[in-house]
Amino acid sequence: GQPIAFKINSMKNLIAASFALLVGFAQAACPNQCSGHGTCGVDEVCTCYPGWGTGGNAGGDCSERFCAYELAWVDNPTRDGGRHRYAECSHKGMCNRKSGECECFEGYEGKACGRQSCPSDCSGHGTCEYMKDLAFGIVYNEYYDGSANALSGLGVGGKTFSQDYSWDQDRARACVCDAGWTGLSCHERMCPYGNDVMDVIPGFDENSLLGMPGYGNEVAQVQTVTLYDADLSNSNFNSKTFAIQFTSKLNETYVTQPIMWDSDVTLATSIEDALKKLPNKVIDDVDVTVDSSVDANGVIIDVTFTGSTVQGKQHKLEILQDTCEEGCNPRITGLTNIRTFSTTTLSTVEISTIGSHNSFECGRRGTCDRANGLCKCYTGFTGETCSILTALV
Repeated sequence: GQPIAFKINSMKNLIAASFALLVGFAQAACPNQCSGHGTCGVDEVCTCYPGWGTGGNAGGDCSERFCAYELAWVDNPTRDGGRHRYAECSHKGMCNRKSGECECFEGYEGKACGRQSCPSDCSGHGTCEYMKDLAFGIVYNEYYDGSANALSGLGVGGKTFSQDYSWDQDRARACVCDAGWTGLSCHERMCPYGNDVMDVIPGFDENSLLGMPGYGNEVAQVQTVTLYDADLSNSNFNSKTFAIQFTSKLNETYVTQPIMWDSDVTLATSIEDALKKLPNKVIDDVDVTVDSSVDANGVIIDVTFTGSTVQGKQHKLEILQDTCEEGCNPRITGLTNIRTFSTTTLSTVEISTIGSHNSFECGRRGTCDRANGLCKCYTGFTGETCSILTALV
C-alpha cells in the first residue's frame, strides 16, 4: 500500500479541488458575476445597484447604465388618457448605456433632455428664456393700462404671470431678442418705424393743439401721467427727484437725467428738456404741461409727442419713482410718498389722445433689409423710414 502521508495529501488535494469547483459554480450562477454592479440573489438573479441594469431594464448582468428621467415631451396615453409620464431622456434623446448620459436630439438639452434649446443660441443677439418668464408687452403700462384700479400703478418692463398654466412652462424656451433684433432666433435686424406719408399728410402743425384748423389738421399722440400722493397733498412731491424711461419702437430703452420736482411750469420745462436730451434724438420734439392745482386729482402731466421721429403710437413712458442712491444710475431720491394702495385712485400712465399718425416699419412704403436694418424704399419714396415723397404719379 501507499504511505499514510501520501494518502492524507491526496485527500487534501481532492477536497481543495472540490471546493474550488463549488466556488466556481457559485460564482457562475449569476451572469458575469453581476458585473460588479449588483448582488446575486435567489434563482441566480442579479439585483443591480441603483443606476445599473441591462438594455434599459432592471436585472440582467448589471453591465449597463440607466440615464436620467424627466417628464416625456410626447408619449402614448395611459388607459385613462394620461400623458407626459416620466421617461428616460424625456423621449427626446438616446441613452448612452456606457456613460449613463443622454445624447439629446437637436433642439433639446439638459441632463435628461428635459428643456428645449433655443435656435442658434439666439444668434448672440438675445437670451434664451423659459416660457414662464416670457412677458406680455414691452413696457409696464401696456398691461397696467389704467382701465381699472387693479390695472393701475407704476413700474418698469412687461408683465409676467406666476400661475402655472402648463406642464412645460419651465421646460419650453424661446428667444427674447436684444433691442434692434427680431425673429425666432434673433438673427434679423429691425428697421426704423415711421408714419405712412400717403395715409396722413406729414408736417405737424402746432395750431392743431389749440383746436384751430392747421396744415393737415393732424393730432399728435398724448400720454397722460397721473401721480397721486399718499396723503393727496401734491406739495409732498416738492424737491423730490425722479426719472422717465422711454422705449423706442426698436425696443431700445433710454432713461432721462434726474428731474427735480418744482412748480408746474418749471417741472414741465424740465421734463421737456430731459426727454429731448435723450441720445440719438430718439425724441426730437415734445410738449409737456403739468397741473397740480387740485390735490384730489393728483398731478396730471400731459406729454404730447410733436416730433417727426415719434409720430404715431409710441410705447408708454415709464416713471422711475423708486429711490436710487449711491452707485445707482440715475441717482434720484424717488417719489417715496407715491400712493401704492387705494381702492379708487392709483398713479398710472395712459394714452389720452391716440393721434392721427400711424407707425409702421419703413413707413409701410419700403421693405426692411434684415441683414443691415436699413429700409429699401419703394420708387417715389425716400428717407430713413421711407416717409418722404419724391414724386407724384
